[in-house]
This record gives sequence, structure tokens and C-alpha cells, in this order.
Amino acid sequence: MHIMVTNDDGIGAPGIKALAEALTELGQVTVVAPDRERSAAGHSLTLHSPLRVFELRPGWYAVDGTPTDCVNMGIHSLLETPPDLVVSGINHGGNMGDDITYSGTVAAAMEANLMGIPALAVSLATYGPTEHFPDAARVAVQVVREMVWHGLPADTFLNLNIPNLPFAQIRPVQITRQGKRSFVGKIVDKTDPRGRKYYWIGSEEPSFLDDEGTDFNAVGTGHASLTPLHLDLTNHRAMAALASWKTV
Repeated sequence: MHIMVTNDDGIGAPGIKALAEALTELGQVTVVAPDRERSAAGHSLTLHSPLRVFELRPGWYAVDGTPTDCVNMGIHSLLETPPDLVVSGINHGGNMGDDITYSGTVAAAMEANLMGIPALAVSLATYGPTEHFPDAARVAVQVVREMVWHGLPADTFLNLNIPNLPFAQIRPVQITRQGKRSFVGKIVDKTDPRGRKYYWIGSEEPSFLDDEGTDFNAVGTGHASLTPLHLDLTNHRAMAALASWKTV
């Protein structure tokens, strides 16, 4: 099996190193990742400037673009044949609930899914210092084995969030739904030495509603959370209500 690995934390991040190393037990691994951190890049694609690729060592490519760019470059240019699987991560920080809409980690898996390739996004749910990327990688390998054995439903990719624990303390994977963020919006404004204003967005760690069956609840109780995602954003329940509008 040929697995392509990417991320949004950059090719030098410890999470991608642990993930790529762990996946070698399943087959050939090629890494195509941003040359620097691209967190919260979402599903953005570089259209107005050229991309450059640097081969750091055999099978490890750094791209000066977004995670979505990396998936495109890997599949359409750098790999001789499309990979059997794309795994994105391991992100330093959870990608749960509403945060998946910002996540470059999840967007990379989404892009692979758009191209008909099975995909998994992997995140370690901590924003502080951690030594548990290898533990999270072991969980990811277990999930990949199941993906290969069972396959995935059509138009589906997976989002895996893992608690920041040693492998032996991580409770079994739970199949979950996407949770809901309890958002506290905060923008910090400062003044630079020249008297000009500047601003920081996203200055606080996100929190979520602790609803049973959600990704956040599972991780909060020590389980790895596995959420099936798809690209159809249509609110099907709202279609009947809109059909009654006079202008429709």
C-alpha cells in the first residue's frame, strides 16, 4: 500500500514525523507537506502565485503552499501514481466541532476525498507541550487498518481526535458526531512601538458543549473520537421550509 501523509503544522512538526514513521509498517509512505505552519488555512488553494517544491530527502517533499495545495501536488505531480490512502496530521491541537471548518488538517483529507481517495485526518487534542504524538500515531495505525479492511462509505472521509494520553490509557475509539463549540470570541488589540494598532484573533483555547455522542465528549472521557464527514453541506431538513416561500 502507498500512503501519502500531509499536515498543516508544517513538514518539520513532530506530529507528522511520528505519523509517517508509524505508517511505514503498513506500506510505502510519501510525505508532501507545507514548508511552514499553515494552521487554520481551511480548504484554501493557491491560485495567484506559483508553487515551489523542495525534496528534503527521498520521499519527503516540502511545498510552499497550503495543505490543499500539497494534496494536489502530491497526487497530480509528485507521485507516479495516486496513493491508496491520504492521512493528514498529526495536528497539534484537536479538530472537533465547528473548528473543522477552519482546519487545514481536515481540509487536506477533504481534498483527497474529492479526488476519490480514502482519507483520514488525525489530531492530538492538546495545545500544550506533549510527548504523546507516537501514542496518537499508534491509534491512527489501528484506524487505518480498519479503513483498509472494511473500506469507507461513498463520499466519506474520517476525522480522528485522540486524547493527550499514553497509548495504554487511551480508551477505545468511539464513533461520534460533530460537536458544537461554545464560542467566546475575543480579539486582542495592542499598540506597537510606533503607535499603530495591531490585532490577534483566536487568543483563547476553544471550548465545546459537552453533549453525549459528540467528538468533544468522547475525547473528554479519554476515548479516541472518530467522526465520518462528507462534503454535502445542504441542510436537507430546511429544503421543505424554503419550498413554501412565495418567491420560490
